[in-house]
Amino acid sequence: MHPMESALKNVKYRVDNGQNPYRLKYCVSGEWLESTTTKYMDCYNPSTGQVIARAPQCTVDEVESAIAAAKAAFPAWANTPPNKRAQVLFHMKALLDQHLEELTYLLCKEEGKSWTESMGDILKVNEVVEYACGIPHLMKGESVMNISSGYDTVLYHHPMGVFAGIPPWNFPAMIPHGWMAPLCVATGNTMVLKAASFVPQSAMRILELWHEAGLPKGVINIVTAGRNEAEILLRHPDIVGVSFVGSTKVGRHIYATAAANGKRVQALTEAKNHALVLRDCKLDRTANGIINAFCGCAGERCMALPVICAEEAIADELVAELKNLAKQRRIGAAYDKSTELGPVVNAGHLRFVTDWIEKGVQEGAELALDGRNPSVPPECKEGFFIGPTILDHVKPGMTCGDQEIFGPVLCVKRVKDYEEGLAIMNASEFANGSVIYTQNGYYARDFAYRTHAGMVGINVGIPVPVGIFGFTGHKNSFFGDLHVMGKDGIRFYTEIKNVTSTWFKEGAVISKKVDTWDGTITSLPSDDDKK
Repeated sequence: MHPMESALKNVKYRVDNGQNPYRLKYCVSGEWLESTTTKYMDCYNPSTGQVIARAPQCTVDEVESAIAAAKAAFPAWANTPPNKRAQVLFHMKALLDQHLEELTYLLCKEEGKSWTESMGDILKVNEVVEYACGIPHLMKGESVMNISSGYDTVLYHHPMGVFAGIPPWNFPAMIPHGWMAPLCVATGNTMVLKAASFVPQSAMRILELWHEAGLPKGVINIVTAGRNEAEILLRHPDIVGVSFVGSTKVGRHIYATAAANGKRVQALTEAKNHALVLRDCKLDRTANGIINAFCGCAGERCMALPVICAEEAIADELVAELKNLAKQRRIGAAYDKSTELGPVVNAGHLRFVTDWIEKGVQEGAELALDGRNPSVPPECKEGFFIGPTILDHVKPGMTCGDQEIFGPVLCVKRVKDYEEGLAIMNASEFANGSVIYTQNGYYARDFAYRTHAGMVGINVGIPVPVGIFGFTGHKNSFFGDLHVMGKDGIRFYTEIKNVTSTWFKEGAVISKKVDTWDGTITSLPSDDDKK
């Protein structure tokens, strides 16, 4: 048994009836409850292929009870002064530090990221929690005294109500408890999280820490549910906004449905990030950066680097170096600290990735490195593993180079020069991230200006911004107006109220005549102006 198992033996989110795999609960108003459903979804340890837990497909009544709990908790939490809300966040930051190893292990076990990658998932939660600790400053409004003669205007940021968070399975901690929860609750709102059913335990354990940090009951509630039950979150009149991360197809539906029901929406969806590799790049460092960017997290991230556009002058040398480095990646159990490449999340996703490799070959790409059926440790023989894979000579029109594969698969598109590479990149329907590897300042600056992507790396393979900045995807990678994190995150979870006032001196003679704009137009011409 792993040493970290003992740290998890007293968690509240498991049904304690001696069954193995154990069943999971859901949380409403701070209480962990056993669902009345008869439908459960299997949760795997991807490193071994074993079922480790079963998540309930919560009933309609249970989802609605979570919404009701969040609604009931909202008035008191919204009226809590921001500096007091910040105290909960400070406590939460300390608890995340204290439980870092335990949370890292849990995430490794249920999702399959390597130890360092899983720890990064937790640290990204802490990054946004730290940012949200500054909420008294972040919620400050604006004001102008005497904006019109005798009139003052003050702008306030107000909490809105109950938000729904619908995270994906690939970042079980960072997205629900980093991108969604901290700014939502810091600004005075409440939330219903629909945890990803494949990997709900990290989100559940972190909710326990929120409660330990002093978050009032009902401010965050967690359910696991099927698609039909989750649809309630898009239409329910007590939900004011929805934050979603997942596929483009589902994101379009969520954006259209929730917006049609009067809700604020941010939907972060798929990507097919490209890097342009110029002949003047530092080739060794570039190759190492590319390996990390397409193999990291087993390629299961929307900021992975699944495509490079390499100048023909260096393409052969670069592909050879990438093959050499890829073969050196150590594949093994996610919670083995020496592992560099862990498994993908489950058997279904493994089939999805291998089907894409076969499709790439059928479309005419050259299989420069085949990662299917890799060598793994004996205890991982039933796990969901695929090694680094390289498809070379990927041409325009090949879907393997255009659609998201979400695995450790790199597509190499060979280009004659900078302009051809940039044109290919900008032709993509997605625009999350884009990267250029070069030592040429002119090309770097021109690339940053002309690329369509919202997050740009110059010799940085994974240009994910730190949490004080927004996660700014464009095109079919994002549907909405306000992004997660940063200033956009504060705006998404608040509504703006402008208060304009004027006061009258006691005993003064007040004209009874009031103009159409009640004194708020400052540019009306005076009689002197008309002369």
